[in-house]
Order: sequence, then C-alpha cells, then structure tokens
Amino acid sequence: MRPHLLESANFSKYQSAYRKGHSTETALLEILDGVYTAADDKQVTVLISLDLPAAFDTVDHEVLLQRLQSEYGVTDTPLPWLRSYLESRTQFVKLGQHQSQAVGLDVGVPHGSILGRLLLAVYCSPAADVIVSHGVQLHQCADDIQLSVLAACTAEVRQ
Repeated sequence: MRPHLLESANFSKYQSAYRKGHSTETALLEILDGVYTAADDKQVTVLISLDLPAAFDTVDHEVLLQRLQSEYGVTDTPLPWLRSYLESRTQFVKLGQHQSQAVGLDVGVPHGSILGRLLLAVYCSPAADVIVSHGVQLHQCADDIQLSVLAACTAEVRQ
C-alpha cells in the first residue's frame, strides 16, 4: 500500500518523509537553500516551524477513510482492513493497581507506527495545496511543518 499512496498525485509533493531520496536532511538543506537564496536576493525570510505531535490524536477516521477511497483509490480488501485497524483501537489509564475502563477511540492514528505516520501524511496532504495557494512556501517532514514567506527588504542594512 505504501508505494501506491506515495505514487499518487494526491500525496503532497511537499512531504519529505516516507519518500525515497527524501529525508530530514534533504528537507533541512532545501529550507536552508531557500533562506540563503532569498538573502542573496536581498529578501527577508520569515520561517515558522511547527511540530504537531497532537496531530496524530486528531485524525478523523471517517474523513481519512473517505480520502483514501476517493483520492487514493484504496478499495476492496485494503479499505476494510484499514477501517478495522482504525476502529478497533481502545485506550485506558493505569496508575499503580488502579485501571480505568477501556474506551473506544473514534479519532487518531498510532504515533509509533510507520502506518500511522503515513496515514497522517495522507490525511494532511490537502492542507499543503491550500497553504501554497496563499503564497506561503511549505515543507513537511512527517508531523513537522516549515512555513516561509519571502519579502523584499524595504530598508538598507548599514554596517
């Protein structure tokens, strides 16, 4: 399923994670190159880095499954398998000898799994196009997002 999702035109081209030839190192180099190029062109760069660890906990299962089906063509056996993987999750709290009742989770994907991270990237892919359409440069690496805006310098910097 991984190659199928990554090769889809709907998978964000701004996402470095999970793609061959793309890593945190290539993401960093691309961002730095953009900042240095802007500085050479006498532009100021505003760079905002976002780490969204709670994003894993907010993935709506129905939206994700619908997106997988309509935008990525995931059907037949994989779709019900993914539904079962997402919908049969529970959690509870244990403190010493005491434990709460298990409750079902209707949102979220597992943080520590490769599949969870890939599903988060699929879930977030449409946001990249919206961000870029507003003139903001974007680079994603898993749940980390870097946004940058370039602006011409209006005042000379004196040394």
